Amino acid sequence: MSSIERFYPVVDSGAWVGRLVGVGAKFIQLRVKDKGDVDLRREIHHAMTICRRSGAELVINDHWQLAIDAGADWVHLGQSDLIDADLDAVRKHNIRLGVSTHSPEELENALAANPDYVALGPIFPTILKAMPFAPQGIERIKEWKALIGDIPLVAIGGLNIERAKQCLAAGADSVAVVTDITLHADPEARATQWLEMTGQDA
Repeated sequence: MSSIERFYPVVDSGAWVGRLVGVGAKFIQLRVKDKGDVDLRREIHHAMTICRRSGAELVINDHWQLAIDAGADWVHLGQSDLIDADLDAVRKHNIRLGVSTHSPEELENALAANPDYVALGPIFPTILKAMPFAPQGIERIKEWKALIGDIPLVAIGGLNIERAKQCLAAGADSVAVVTDITLHADPEARATQWLEMTGQDA
C-alpha cells in the first residue's frame, strides 16, 4: 500500500506548486478548474517540471487522461469522475489513485476502485466551494480509518493547523489544505509552519 506525506497542499497553478516546493512540500495536488485544454496542459506541464526537478510528487485532480499524458504520479478523482474514468488505463501507466468520499455509500464506491488513498471531507465548514454534505467532524475520521485499515486516509475541508492536529490525532494519515495557505498573508511562512507541524520540515 502506498504511503503519502502528512502535509498535502491543494493549489490551482504551477506557480503555486513552485512556491510550495520551494519551502519543502513533497506531495501537492494541482486542482485547476474552469480552464481550457491548452491552459490545463500548460499548468500540468509546468507543475510536473517543478516536481520532477525537486523530487516532489504531483497529484492531478480530475483530469486522468491529462495525468496519463503528462506521466503524473497520482490522480485524484471525485465520485462523478470515478464513474467515467478508465481505471485500467490509469493503473497501466503506474499512476496511483486517490478518491474523495463523503458518505458510507461513496466509501464503498471508492474501495471498489482499490485506491491508494481515501479522502474524507469536509471535516469542518469550508469556504472553498458549496458542499452538499454537512461537515463530517472528527469522529467520522476514526470511523473511516477503522473501515479502511492500512489505506491512507486524507482529511480535508476547513483545516487550519490546530484543526489538522486534531485530524491527525484522530487517525488521519494526511491533512489536505487549501485556503489556510493560499489566502494567508505569507503563504510560504504558513506552509513552513504546516511542514513543521507534520514533521516534514525541510
